[in-house]
Amino acid sequence: MEPDSVQRQLSVTIAHIVQRLRGSKLHSELEREARTCLHKSEVRIESLKEDLKDFLRKSGWEKKLQNAVYRELNVLPHPGHPAAPPEHTKESLMYLRRAQVNWEKRVLKSLNSMCAELCIPLAKKRSADEQKELLNKWNEMGTDEPDLSHFRPVYAPKDFLERELFAELALNYEQLGIDDSMQIPVELFESEYIRLAQRVLSEQDSAAAQQYIRQGCPTGLRADMWALILNIDNQLEDSLYYEQLKSNVIQHDLLIDNLIYKDVKLTASNDDYYFVFEDYLYQVLLCFSRDTLVLDHFSYSSASPPKSYIRGKFALEDYTVVYPPNGVIPFHGFAMYVAPLCFLYHEPSKLYQVFREMYVRYFFRLHCISSHSSGIVSLCLVFETLVQTYLPQLFYHLREIGAQPLRISFKWMVRAFSGYLATDQLLLLWDRILGYNSLEILAVLAAAVFAFRAENLMEATSLATAEVNEDCALSEDSCGAVGVSLPLRQEAWVQVLSGPEAVLADLSTLKVMPLLQLFLFATSS
Repeated sequence: MEPDSVQRQLSVTIAHIVQRLRGSKLHSELEREARTCLHKSEVRIESLKEDLKDFLRKSGWEKKLQNAVYRELNVLPHPGHPAAPPEHTKESLMYLRRAQVNWEKRVLKSLNSMCAELCIPLAKKRSADEQKELLNKWNEMGTDEPDLSHFRPVYAPKDFLERELFAELALNYEQLGIDDSMQIPVELFESEYIRLAQRVLSEQDSAAAQQYIRQGCPTGLRADMWALILNIDNQLEDSLYYEQLKSNVIQHDLLIDNLIYKDVKLTASNDDYYFVFEDYLYQVLLCFSRDTLVLDHFSYSSASPPKSYIRGKFALEDYTVVYPPNGVIPFHGFAMYVAPLCFLYHEPSKLYQVFREMYVRYFFRLHCISSHSSGIVSLCLVFETLVQTYLPQLFYHLREIGAQPLRISFKWMVRAFSGYLATDQLLLLWDRILGYNSLEILAVLAAAVFAFRAENLMEATSLATAEVNEDCALSEDSCGAVGVSLPLRQEAWVQVLSGPEAVLADLSTLKVMPLLQLFLFATSS
């Protein structure tokens, strides 16, 4: 931090503390003591300020003031920028401010509802007789036994903790993706649910579509439902814009194109579900890299677009340009954000629009550092908290053998489980991402997977001594990229077979919704 900035921040802190102390009891006592000391012989007019300080120091008031300042530093929130609005001083994180507001509304609603039900005012003045009676019982109020049967607590600790975010996933809600244990016949539920979906689509209400999809979406209507939620209508101008991006790809060769080709080859092209969409993936990702509209998301992202210098103008700030044009450098596995969408959209222009909107709404948060509740940092915290809270023995067992749970689950969350789950299960998961407008479900599912495989994981005795990049299993090309020889790979995989990674190596047989329901509502009950 720059010295001037530190000085400004210090000045703000001092001013804040002085303002707080001026209205305190300590301030009035200090003022009174200062007046008293003026009559003492050792205090002289010509050195009043220094003599006054010396007197207060010797009489112990300096220590009292120091303690008061220390208390304010510990209790009060860290002051933000002087120009920041007041709510930022109380809480700088917007999502926490929003959560607090929603919680306060809920508590107040509970209180007001009880008042309305019982026809009792929030406050009223006691009559003279009531005042007298209460005064007489002041020291014996425990002996009074009023009828409290109609009253209920406004909220309990469990209400504060409960996962209301995923209420629609509760066991008493029918879900697409769960074929058994339904309260009504599966055929009846599905037919009614499809009828409701058609009504939602006919009304073209994005909010209604988002609420609807929290219980899953019928396969045949998913493409339209997602497009409605994402506000994608694929007009003529959208198709023309896509063609313009395509023209830019045709005209200009970017180094980034090689990273895209490499990524598709190492991931989707070697995936049993997605290899047939290889051409689509190239088309979408190459156009995406040229799309400057993607830069808009940096206005609400904690990240900044990477910049490079025009050839021959190195180190000259006036000649920097965003590179690649969309500001997004693809990482290993980036193509898997697009691959599942290929099952839903076969018209390149619409496929492109849906992917771009999914990225700028959700996926960018999985590879940048922020305090957002859907950011990867928060997801890691949620995952570790869930595992440590509900699977403490497993958590500490894995830590003991050097198999940190987050190290295993991190790649699942960063790729939103794409490439790990069977496609039908992945789409059910992404239904809920769209429905709840949140990526937090990824952390919950990751914890649920550990819970499901807990028994096998507890039997693991050590982490493999040789670690191989997971994608080495995909192709010779990928193994060469990380410099792992074939004999070493074979030896490593033999060792891995007895470790935790082997237990969690294949998630393709997992059923997402039963796992989520059991973990969310059975584990916490």
